[in-house]
Parts: sequence; C-alpha cells; structure tokens
Amino acid sequence: MKGTTTPVYRNIALDIANKIVRGEIKVNERISGRSTLAGVYNVSPETIRRAVALLEDSGVVAANKGSGIEVRSVAAAEKFIGQYRNNEYISTVRSNMLEILEKRKLLDKELEESIDRVVDFLDRFKKSTPFAMIEVKINDNSPVIDKKLLEVKFWQKTGATLIGYRRDGELVVSPGPDYAFRKGDTIIVIGAYDIYDKVVAFVN
Repeated sequence: MKGTTTPVYRNIALDIANKIVRGEIKVNERISGRSTLAGVYNVSPETIRRAVALLEDSGVVAANKGSGIEVRSVAAAEKFIGQYRNNEYISTVRSNMLEILEKRKLLDKELEESIDRVVDFLDRFKKSTPFAMIEVKINDNSPVIDKKLLEVKFWQKTGATLIGYRRDGELVVSPGPDYAFRKGDTIIVIGAYDIYDKVVAFVN
C-alpha cells in the first residue's frame, strides 16, 4: 500500500518557503504575481492561489490585491517547512502501519486456512477410527532434538502420527518424515486415546 502523493500546490508553497529561508527571496520583498508564478511553475493560476493561501495562513507571506505578494517572515517560513516535514513523516508512518496490518490480515488468513486443513484432516480421520489429538512441547533436554521423525522411528515407538507443529508462532501442517525436532517446538499428534503418556515419555 503506498502513501498519497503530496499535492502540487503544497510542493510549490514549500519551494517558495525554502527560497525565503535560503535568502533567495528577502523579507518585505514582493514576489511575482500569481499569473507570473503560474508560468514559472507551469501550473494553473488556481494552483498558485492555493499555494499562496497556504503560505498566507502560516504568516509567511501577505497577498494584497493589486500590490502582489509580500514576504513577511523567515521564521514563519522555517516553521512552515518543519510542519510539513513532520506531516510527511506521520503520513509515512501511517502508510507503513497500514502495510503491517494488511500483512497481518494475510498471515491470520493463512493460519486460519492451516487450522481448517488440520480440522478437515481430523474429521476424515475420525470417521475411520477413534482417536485423540494432543500437543506436546519439546523440552530443552529432549533426546530427540535435531533428530528427524523417520530417524527416531516416532510412529513405531509411540503409535502416534505427527500431523503438524508450532514453531515461533507459526503452524506447519503435514511436515513429513524429514521434520527435525527443535527445542521449543510444540508437536501436534493423533493416535489412540492412550498415546499421551507414550509421546511425552518418548520425546522428553
């Protein structure tokens, strides 16, 4: 998601304010009229009118009909520039936050889909045989850490089937025989109703 583009009239106002701060335009000096400025910046007189109005509201210039645009204050020009820099920063932060929220929505959706796949799997499994689904955390001193599922003969030793695991907040479904146990993992297994003690004893 991208932030909105800064309006042209605001960019023109900032350019004029910068010229005042740099001393290219002096206090009490009169700037060219709106029509002339429109030609300089290659925009419509209405765009110049809005830029000048922005500067006038901030006390940077005074626009008097028939006498042109007069520079009033360097300090006001500096404040004007600082104000819009802050606004641009806030706009960027807001845009970044919206991007994060969008990514979080996608992650939440992926997690929901993963859970749905697990539930669907369990529903189909339930129709064929009674079962229990349990979650067991791999402790720091577990003898199976860094060993693969196939290597430790998990199913043969426990009678349980590993259907997924949680790691660093992420749910992985159907990891396969190459899954390697890691410290802190929470494994999700299914099997007969007496598998809990067998799995806990085996992995911890």
